[in-house]
Amino acid sequence: MSTEIEVMYVDCGEHGKRVAAVVCCHLLKPEGVPVGFIENSSEPNDLQAWCYKCEALFDEEDGMTEKFRAFNKMSVVCVNCYETSADYHRVDAQ
Repeated sequence: MSTEIEVMYVDCGEHGKRVAAVVCCHLLKPEGVPVGFIENSSEPNDLQAWCYKCEALFDEEDGMTEKFRAFNKMSVVCVNCYETSADYHRVDAQ
């Protein structure tokens, strides 16, 4: 039995009303050294990602603990901002 994720929207100051996505605070600005980009969902209507440091802490904490949540500081962004972040922070495997 498949469950469909309801599409959520956000009003982005730059892009207007768009599909919402969630990223860690480290992915919010496409600047500086890329920090890695790990997508946490394959559902097109449930876009989630965090950086390599968040992934390491998630593994170390064995899940979404309070320590992890405080470090991650999940933020809602629009799908356009999500894609910009992905393009900038995604690091190809060497």
